[in-house]
Formats: sequence, C-alpha cells, structure tokens
Amino acid sequence: MEGTWDAFSWMGTEVEDLLLFDPSPARFGAVCEALEEQDPSITVIAGDNTVGADRFVELPLHFDDVRQMIQFGIEGAVEQELVEIGDLVLCLTRMFDGEGDTLSRVRVTEGNRSGVYDLFVRSGSQPGVIRDVFEVAIELGKKGQKGSPVGALFVVGDSETVLDLSRALSYNPFERSQVYVGDHIVTVMLKEFSKLDGAYIIGDDGKIESAYRYLEASAEGVEIPKGLGARHMSAAAITAETDATAIVLSESDGLVRAFKRGALMMEIDPDRY
Repeated sequence: MEGTWDAFSWMGTEVEDLLLFDPSPARFGAVCEALEEQDPSITVIAGDNTVGADRFVELPLHFDDVRQMIQFGIEGAVEQELVEIGDLVLCLTRMFDGEGDTLSRVRVTEGNRSGVYDLFVRSGSQPGVIRDVFEVAIELGKKGQKGSPVGALFVVGDSETVLDLSRALSYNPFERSQVYVGDHIVTVMLKEFSKLDGAYIIGDDGKIESAYRYLEASAEGVEIPKGLGARHMSAAAITAETDATAIVLSESDGLVRAFKRGALMMEIDPDRY
C-alpha cells in the first residue's frame, strides 16, 4: 500500500477523504498504516463493518454499477456528516479482479446527489425492507419461472394510498396471511405468482398486502427512458402520485429497476449480483 499516498499526491494534495469500498481487514489495515501520518480521513463503505472502522457507511446491496456505488457511499457519508459539500474525496473501489484496484477522484457537490442513498434510507419503510424487496426481485431475475424469464412489479410503502389508486385483477392470496418480504418461503411463493399480471403491494413494515393489483395512477407528465414498457410506466406513475417506491423486474431484459418520485433511480443486473 505504499502507493496509496503517492496516488493522493498525484491526484491532488487537497484530497481530504478516502472512501474505501468493501475492504478486507488486511487491506483496511494496510491503508490505515500507509496514511497514518497523513491528513485524509478514511471512511469504509461496506455491507458490514467487519474491519471495525470508526467511520462507516452501510452498503445495503452489492452495486454492480460502480458509479451508483460511489454515489451511494458519498451521499451516505454526507448524510452522516463524515464528509462535507465541497470536499474532494478519493474512492478506492474494485472494478476488475483485484481488491481495490480503481481510484476515482470526486468533488462532493449538491449537484451530484443522485438520490440512491435516499432510496434506501429515506423511503419511509422500516430499515431493510427496500433491500429485501430488491433481493427478492434479483432472485426472481436469476431463476425465472421454469427456466423462462419473468417480470414483476413491487410497490413498497404508502400502501393504503397505493391500494386506493389500484384495483384487483384477481383474488388476493395474501388477504388473510401474515407474510413478510424476507421470509424464507416468500421467494418461492412470488416466483409462482409471478406468472400472472399485476403488482405486489407491500407495506412499510414489509408485509405483503396484496398481489395482482392493476395500478391506476395517472401517467400524465411522467417520462421514462426509451425502450421501457408499460410495467415501468406504471411503476413511475404510482411513485409520482404517492410516497411509495417501485421495484421492477423486467421480463424483456432481465434488469431490476427502482423508481421513486416518478423517476428511475437505479438499475441492477441480477446476473452480475
């Protein structure tokens, strides 16, 4: 790790913070030792704080898009007041096969806030619910239905309003149940039910309120990227009219996408997760 401070110097001595993404204990120790007498603070961005870092931002998912991962880490560090707007940070990430093989120099500004951090932390749902829904969608995307791709739409949070803006397409298999996203059996159930149309409605606590719902929110003024279909438009529209978050598994390209406030916030490829 002797080259770490050299990299700081080469990229600008005004760098104030180093963000380490998912380091091993050995890598974290080596970086701390290399920068022991230098100015930059070290913040770890990872799923768990296995290295015992004093400055830590929890990463809820594995982001296959490095840019989105960096945005999440920076926004989380700003939210926790570990870095400030205007700071120049250096991000050490893994892009190839090595551990921490890529350095990115980023100026923290209000303009580069993507909303990815807010998607998980300020969703209104209990901690972990958005993450659990993502993981269900990713699992469905990996396995499909008997080897064939499936599509699915999950609307999370503000469930009473969402139910008012939707109607039943069929019976609700969850009407008298107490089934929560994150339960072991849920993925199996949702995989079977995904053969039928309609959205899953999930409460802020993770309880599955309904399946087979047709969303009736207006799409007026809502714009989504070209190439995305009706399921994505419904997701964008319902989040524009409510405080819900919508997570879509696309049957056509297999990607998992999240919508909030009528806009596409992020996408994940299940095959790279």
